[in-house]
Amino acid sequence: MSDTGLYLLDEVDLCAVPVPERTSSTRKSRGPSNRTPPVVERDRNQLPVPLESKSQQAITIAVSSRTLFNMSDERAIYESDGLESYVKYQLDHEHEPLKKGLAFALMKALETVNFRLHELYPGSDEVFDIVLMTNNHAQVGVRLINSINHYGLAIERFCMTGGTSPINYLKAYHTNLYLSSDPVKVANALNEGIAAATMCHIDKEGQLSEKQLRVAFDGDSFMQQDQDERNAQSCMISNSPYSHESKLTSQGILVGFLESIGRLQKKFYAKNERLNCPIRIYLIVKKGGSAVGLRALKTIRSWGLDVDEAFILSGLSAAELLNKIGPHIYFDDQMFQSTNAAAIAQYKAH
Repeated sequence: MSDTGLYLLDEVDLCAVPVPERTSSTRKSRGPSNRTPPVVERDRNQLPVPLESKSQQAITIAVSSRTLFNMSDERAIYESDGLESYVKYQLDHEHEPLKKGLAFALMKALETVNFRLHELYPGSDEVFDIVLMTNNHAQVGVRLINSINHYGLAIERFCMTGGTSPINYLKAYHTNLYLSSDPVKVANALNEGIAAATMCHIDKEGQLSEKQLRVAFDGDSFMQQDQDERNAQSCMISNSPYSHESKLTSQGILVGFLESIGRLQKKFYAKNERLNCPIRIYLIVKKGGSAVGLRALKTIRSWGLDVDEAFILSGLSAAELLNKIGPHIYFDDQMFQSTNAAAIAQYKAH
């Protein structure tokens, strides 16, 4: 019915995605953020202002309902009593807001970025556009919309597929990144040529910033890329079959999303807002040394992103550091160590 498969990540809430291959596009940057968008109280009886068709410059992030909201209690009813009892429960409680879920802080951080961009560039369409994707029935969607209005989230685009997979509709919404807690759906989105990431679960709440979008990279992944490139070259010489091609394709899908983040980063720098930028990029090298860090910095820069903070630990544990940073999105290469791309979403901070 909805997303499944949550993972405990050593007390760190991360959105794990594979590190993409480098492409051509070069930039640099840095920044934190202090301002916060005003809280918008919505009248539940007031209809939203109609939206124009999506701008070509907007960065669309599609998020699943069970990733935005914690629907574990509702899911338990579905699993124990069936679909009709689940739908009836949702209808009976449609005026009770759902609890905040894994992606809630991320959505608020994206809204902060949009607010700051509108301050600096009034009328600009180059912002984040959020779509709620769910395979819930439209009747259940009433509670979802009421919950979004309750929390004042700026979400006006919805896709409710009534039991069928929402993956089939991602391209219709011009999706740049799909977020789900179901690794199977993430894999299916990647197979459709859409960047996707698996949101993972922790027990702690309130750990992630709602005022700044934080993206972290595992620098040790770049060592694996070196080995992958050598393996690919070796297989090309020997003309032997090699599954690396599909891996590179999936990684390349994510580059476009990263370049979009980089363009927004540069818009803040152009207004001399580097130190107050609501987008912050982190690099964490757990095992490798300075050579690995140097390669990682240059590769990330080639995607149009500037790394703000870099940590080369040379074997030290990254657990405390990651708890301190609290990244919303963590780019990792570990998912591609499985035969099922994007099936592994666990991250262990050693």
